[in-house]
Amino acid sequence: MDYVHQIPDYLVLGLTRGSMYALIAIGYTLVYGVLQLINFAHSEVFMSGAFGSFLAVNALAPHAGSTGGAAVVFLVGLLAGALTGACIAFMLERIAYRPLRRRGAPKIAFLISAIGASFFLSQFAGKLFNRLTNNSFPAYFDINHVVFTVAGADVRVIQIIIVGSAVTLMVGLDALVSRTKLGRSVRAVAEDAPMAALLGIDIDRTISRTFIIGGALAGAAGFLFGTAFAFSNMMGFQPGIKAFAAAVLGGIGNIRGAMIGGITLGVVEALIPPLPGVGIQWTDVVAFGVLVAVLVLRPTGILGERLGRVA
Repeated sequence: MDYVHQIPDYLVLGLTRGSMYALIAIGYTLVYGVLQLINFAHSEVFMSGAFGSFLAVNALAPHAGSTGGAAVVFLVGLLAGALTGACIAFMLERIAYRPLRRRGAPKIAFLISAIGASFFLSQFAGKLFNRLTNNSFPAYFDINHVVFTVAGADVRVIQIIIVGSAVTLMVGLDALVSRTKLGRSVRAVAEDAPMAALLGIDIDRTISRTFIIGGALAGAAGFLFGTAFAFSNMMGFQPGIKAFAAAVLGGIGNIRGAMIGGITLGVVEALIPPLPGVGIQWTDVVAFGVLVAVLVLRPTGILGERLGRVA
């Protein structure tokens, strides 16, 4: 009976966690849509965003003496995370992927390059920040303050911030891809790159911008994650794997599928482990078990009718 009463709390937790998964998953699905490959260094883009925003927030937080100041610090942190993620993703595309693509390298070469880049970024961040005595963001406002209660669930400041920011970013991306010239270019390259080139679309520029967009969202997610949890140079691994699973769950290559997959995975992770006889130690087993079950029933994912297409 206690479990039933706590379901609203679990749902709020699941939406919060799933929103972060969705932001990271979009980066996987964007790159897959235009290149038909998985960017396994994307989890370190997420991690880099957390560190970049950490530096910005630490520089500004001492000057945030009011609620308005705290809001400015938050926005600067979010932008710093997004900018850091965008820059790292851009460099990854230019250094780790573009030379291979121009040489017509096999897919395995891209995989090896991605894994190497992932280890490099993780270890580089570890060496760069190994003298940090505090690996959590400064408390520029009370993130655990309960704002309101819905159906018995306490909704806290940090949960509103994470879900609200994630939804805003995802809606903005959906509009960008659906209604702008850049979005049309991305969709054209995803649909048929050779034909897009014949029509005058700069393939290299479009791919770079795709990495930048995905990196910005992952970097923003890194900041949101860092405000709620302690972070380190190894923080990208587990959320990155979960986000990849979310992208596959929703239908890899489908932006809205990545959003749905992230939210679904977060909610399932929050609801199932607390069941009597299950336990928190089964969280990862449950998450990937659901992924396998969905793919067995629907191999292309929840919205997989547009597999491999950015839409």
